[in-house]
Amino acid sequence: MKPIEISFEFFPPKTPEGIDKLRATRTQLALLKPKFVSVTFGAGGSTQQGTLDTVLDMAADGLEAAPHLSCIGSSKDSLRAILNQYRAHGIRHIVALRGDLPSGMGEVGELRYASELVSFIRAEYGDWFWIEVAGYPEYHPQSRSPKHDLENFARKVKAGANSAITQYFFNADAYFRFVDDAKKLGVEVPIVPGIMPITNFSQLMRFSEMCGAEVPRWIARRLESFGDDKEAIRAFGVDVVTGLCQRLVDQGVPGLHFYTLNAATATKAICQRLGA
Repeated sequence: MKPIEISFEFFPPKTPEGIDKLRATRTQLALLKPKFVSVTFGAGGSTQQGTLDTVLDMAADGLEAAPHLSCIGSSKDSLRAILNQYRAHGIRHIVALRGDLPSGMGEVGELRYASELVSFIRAEYGDWFWIEVAGYPEYHPQSRSPKHDLENFARKVKAGANSAITQYFFNADAYFRFVDDAKKLGVEVPIVPGIMPITNFSQLMRFSEMCGAEVPRWIARRLESFGDDKEAIRAFGVDVVTGLCQRLVDQGVPGLHFYTLNAATATKAICQRLGA
């Protein structure tokens, strides 16, 4: 059987303790031989240097590291400067995103949409970068309609994206429908499902409310019933998410992208159960 291609998302740590924790996490997860790792980018460039430092640190360890790049609040010159830095360091993989306006920022920037960012990268750098874009199986929380959201996704891909990573979800049917609908709009690139391990009930509900991901009622009620029993939450979460991943793998998805939140335990347990 063909091995499952996996990848991991990390965020740039802001403290010495966070740096140590991330290094320990990635040392454990590197043993699973990920295809690549991605590193998030703060809104309006707030963690631009942190993203660069984290990416270079991981690349020095032999990992293919893909920085997130957000266009909201940025000029073409500032984006070009960041991309030039990545190219100079031999980084060839980018996750191109619109990004969110941080509170208090008035300037949207020269590029308003991820499709414009992808077009800009292709016009400036040709095929140097492998470009990932984001997909939303349950639709972007700020989209006008599901149809509008799908059309935006197709526009990003046709602007020159090589592949896509989805927002996390717990309903596999939402992912399969999204992929089918995208194909009807001419999208042929791999669409890799994003996977969120479950380790903390209140955190999961908060994240899901922000990003528009639906937590099925039966999962929420079970998690709520565990109260402060962290081990029970973790064990249940590993069972649920492994089951979701197994269904996706059985249906031939092109890979699995884990939102690790800079922690290894749950992601590692799920991957090992899957035989990764």
